[in-house]
Amino acid sequence: DKTSGRNHCGGKGAVTAAVSDGCILDISTGCGIGDPEIRSCVRGRSYRKTYMDPRRLRYPMARRGKRGQGLFRRISWSEAAELASAELKRLSDKYGPGCRMVIYGTGITGLMRPGKMVQRMLNLCGGSLGYYGTYSSINAEEATPYIYGDDKSGNSNEDLYNTNYLILWGHNPVTTIMGSQRRKILVDLKARGTKIVVIDPRRSDSAIALADEWIGIEPSTDGALADAMAYTISSEGLQDQRFMDHCCLGFDAEHMPEGVPAWLNYHDYLFGVHDGIAKTPEWAEKITGIPAETIRRIAIEYATAKPACLLPGLGNQRTGNGEQTTRGLAALCCLTGNVGIPGGGAAGANMVIEEPRPAFPTGQSDYKGAISCFLWTQAIREGHLMTRSRDHIKGMEQLDSDLKFIFNFAGNTLVNQHSDINDTINTLADDTKCEFIVTSDVFMTPSARYSDLLLPGSSFLEEDDINSPWIYGHYLLAGNRAISPVFGCRSEYGFIADMARHMGVFEDWSQGCPDRSAHLRMLYEKFTEENSGLGLPDFDTFMENGGHTYEAPKTYIAYKEQTADPEQHPFNTPSGKIEIVSQRLWSMHIPEIPAHPGYVPCREGPADPLREKYPLQLIGYHTKRRCHSIHDNNPLLEETDPQQLWINPADAAKRGIADGDTVRVYNERGSIRIKAWVTDRIIPGVTALSQGAWYTPEKKTDSRSCQHGGPEEIRGSINVLTGFFPTPLAKGNPQHSNLVEVTKCVD
Repeated sequence: DKTSGRNHCGGKGAVTAAVSDGCILDISTGCGIGDPEIRSCVRGRSYRKTYMDPRRLRYPMARRGKRGQGLFRRISWSEAAELASAELKRLSDKYGPGCRMVIYGTGITGLMRPGKMVQRMLNLCGGSLGYYGTYSSINAEEATPYIYGDDKSGNSNEDLYNTNYLILWGHNPVTTIMGSQRRKILVDLKARGTKIVVIDPRRSDSAIALADEWIGIEPSTDGALADAMAYTISSEGLQDQRFMDHCCLGFDAEHMPEGVPAWLNYHDYLFGVHDGIAKTPEWAEKITGIPAETIRRIAIEYATAKPACLLPGLGNQRTGNGEQTTRGLAALCCLTGNVGIPGGGAAGANMVIEEPRPAFPTGQSDYKGAISCFLWTQAIREGHLMTRSRDHIKGMEQLDSDLKFIFNFAGNTLVNQHSDINDTINTLADDTKCEFIVTSDVFMTPSARYSDLLLPGSSFLEEDDINSPWIYGHYLLAGNRAISPVFGCRSEYGFIADMARHMGVFEDWSQGCPDRSAHLRMLYEKFTEENSGLGLPDFDTFMENGGHTYEAPKTYIAYKEQTADPEQHPFNTPSGKIEIVSQRLWSMHIPEIPAHPGYVPCREGPADPLREKYPLQLIGYHTKRRCHSIHDNNPLLEETDPQQLWINPADAAKRGIADGDTVRVYNERGSIRIKAWVTDRIIPGVTALSQGAWYTPEKKTDSRSCQHGGPEEIRGSINVLTGFFPTPLAKGNPQHSNLVEVTKCVD
């Protein structure tokens, strides 16, 4: 059976399931779709062991006992729909539609995405509190439109073949993939001799496999490096002045957006005209830890190799100053004239415009309020106090309710993937705050334990779907059901349909379709009719073939038309040009977000005085053995990247730590007990844990294990140690900005 992964993986690979007598015997990669073929990574090859597991949830269950104890009683599917509908009506009648929300979750991102399905039902019943952004990229997503007018600042993957020089800045595509064909393109670039530079606190797999040079950098100081490179390029006269004059505002006093004082230009900031601090490589060396001569050389190489591509990942914007990092990297691209040309790159959020993609229609919400995807715990605690000016809510000036009802479908964000787990579970454990939580998942995840109604969902191997590429790619993949749902599991579609009947909106919700299969077919046929130029086959042929590759796809070059003729094709900014200096940001008066790009130290970064108590920085990283938290229950994948703390030999020696020792990693928020990996693949002063390990508190509790915010965690779930400090503009997650101490365990 030809099928494909549907979670929020950078690969979205195609796989073939070998089935006999209703049992999946093996999973192999590929199904003949794509050129080069869309193949799967080690995660995709391991789906059988992940999902065909006796620990699967089996029946709908309602909570008994205190929330979080993991105690449930079995109920029927009809009882589950009745219970959820009754609670939804009760709380909506009492608090209004703003009390309910579908929180961020990406375990299913196919066409039949349950979060979209339940959102449609809610919108037919008056709407709900919405959210903007994603945990992956919200800081870049929100900052980029202030520069370019939108977040579509990425080029198609195949355009990388046109570059002469590539900087992978906080980007590890060997592991994160970022489009199924990107890795092959990068391997081809390396083979032909294109210089590839990796900037990252870790010597990542991409640095090992692809880089001509690895430059280790202190986390959250990327903005300082960008400033110093911009200073060098300008002082050497290597900037593309014609491009800056023609397409940009804000670099110098002669080209400023209306309403912003001329002295706030980026050039004067770089040269220290007003603060007396020139942003030289020597200045940046003290902040970033990168030798000044290296900064100067890389800046000159990047500026003179045109076209050159500065390709950022998403890790460097998941910091307390992620918006400023995004602005600084984009300014470098503009300064060198690499925006809008083949082989260049605009940095920013790096979203692209490829072929249209089918999506489950949600309709419009009558309730217009929306919060950052990261602020839902704040909405539980004090939603009625959240405002546009303080919390950057959208659609209204102030929310009118706390968050009382949560739908958590195919997501582990409720506990595991959110900052400050101990604080989060304290919030969730009080069921007088958020009064009802519905979760659908395939396992008893840490998030599932904190539910009032727990539903056993089916995996992608047990239902049909259609899957689009993650961001980059010119194809659609079929997700053919290989086996029937196991145990008493059921697609979320059936449960939501039952709720829609209870809420009296089923006919509108189902769009006249009797069941999930008919709805999937109808949505595909409607999509092909509206996009006839794509050449998609009929539904049955599409599913039988395993998907479809578009013929002669167009390579997208971000802002090609705008940079060629900004008068006829203006940027979607107030000025119609690239705004290196933003009047909109200046008028907000956010101290951490000045009018121009520039390094601003962040909370729990390397300059925080708290470092005297917690001297080591802790960053997370995406591992090849998990997609976020998916696959953590798969023991075979543990071998590919064991959960362990990366620590530099110099830091380990100071603490008497040897490779393989059990250590305690802690700060005020929590404590983790885990084995150490002593390695020079991470720079001194920095430690790292892969994100996504399932939160596992030590069952025994004593005074020592409880002194750092809660029970000691023993799996290595990094969010025990991350803080809930929303970023200043996007109100996004700063989960790579953390200070900790590490000690050797002697007990």
